[in-house]
Amino acid sequence: MAQLLAERRGAAVLSADSMLVYRGMDIGTAKPTLAERGGVEYFGIDLVNPDQTFNTGRWIEEARLALQTQRNTPVVVAGGTGLYLKALTEGLQGTPSDPRIREKWRRFYEERGAAALRHELESRWPDGFSRLQDVENPRRLLRAAEQLELSGTLPEQWRNGTRPRLVGLRYPREVLRERVARRVDQMFEQGLIDEVRHLRDRFPVWSDTAAQAIGYAETVELLDGRCTLAEAKDRIVVRTRQLAKRQETWFRHQAEVDWVEPVPGMPVAEIADRVEEIWEKNGAITSEI
Repeated sequence: MAQLLAERRGAAVLSADSMLVYRGMDIGTAKPTLAERGGVEYFGIDLVNPDQTFNTGRWIEEARLALQTQRNTPVVVAGGTGLYLKALTEGLQGTPSDPRIREKWRRFYEERGAAALRHELESRWPDGFSRLQDVENPRRLLRAAEQLELSGTLPEQWRNGTRPRLVGLRYPREVLRERVARRVDQMFEQGLIDEVRHLRDRFPVWSDTAAQAIGYAETVELLDGRCTLAEAKDRIVVRTRQLAKRQETWFRHQAEVDWVEPVPGMPVAEIADRVEEIWEKNGAITSEI
């Protein structure tokens, strides 16, 4: 559906899926193939190898690249990683401190003063600087500089504004269960076992996040003889259902969502029509990252 909407609007697609960032993890994540993408430019996919770590701050950098590259055209953001979407639309909250970066900006302030520090912040984040409260407070300026370098945005509590409205797709629970089971069978039919075997040969040790990815952790157990194929499939189905439930709960409590509820067999174009109707009613979401 995101692909279709991007084609209609001459837009790019920004993936907000924390698993699509891993190169080579294609089948188990349902990553769109080059053929499926057609002439649409995609961001947020194939950013790191499975043995590398990734975090929300790095995803925000990719989101910034997408918005800067597509400055005069829209970007369709699609994916179920709520923290990514929250960081994009509301700003990161509770970003960890980095002593090295904090010390760098402290020296900058001591050597050049508060006025120079304010100028630096305004040049790096011009649209958001006007919303930064208490700009005469050096401690606030220093913390803002640290946050900007770490994540490219400011903590949510430093910003004003209302929570934007998102559009979500939600199937009835019984339909979702059937779709999940069918999807798991398709993953193995498409060669998930060979994909995991190849990735293990290239990257013997994976990051904690990649190693726990649904479908991949179970296939590793299968290759190591710790479960049967049927058991691996059952475990993937259960974990996927649990993820879907957690996602729905998260979006219900952490975001404002207008839900579109497709019925089985509804054409993708018709679903996209519903989404566009909501977009037209709510207006576009803007981000200042």
